[in-house]
Amino acid sequence: MDNDLLFNINPGSAEPIYRQLVDQLRRRIASGQLVAGQEIPSARELAQALAVNPMTISKAFGLMEAEGLVERRRGLPMVVAAQHQKAMKTRSRVELLRPTLEKAAAEARQLELPADQALALFEALLEEQGVKR
Repeated sequence: MDNDLLFNINPGSAEPIYRQLVDQLRRRIASGQLVAGQEIPSARELAQALAVNPMTISKAFGLMEAEGLVERRRGLPMVVAAQHQKAMKTRSRVELLRPTLEKAAAEARQLELPADQALALFEALLEEQGVKR
């Protein structure tokens, strides 16, 4: 799997890079893009591809393992954990998105943006990302 497609970091984000990686993996598993047994790039490969300190990747991998998202195999690449055979139900995936949208709604309120403008922006961003209706 292409490392650049698996993870996309935003170095300017207030969210730490290791947390961005864990959250992205969680969402890809929830959506079914990654399934049980699928290999995850090594910490060294990922650090090099993303130009990130390998210790940051190791921290993310440790959290992923602690959450049961991935399984470590001695001498072999890490894989998505066995319990992730299929995508989560849509309702569960929506709940993963809720905290992000709550934050966006709070920021729109603080900026005193009308709901229709905030929704139009969100729709445009969804379209840019290729999200289907």
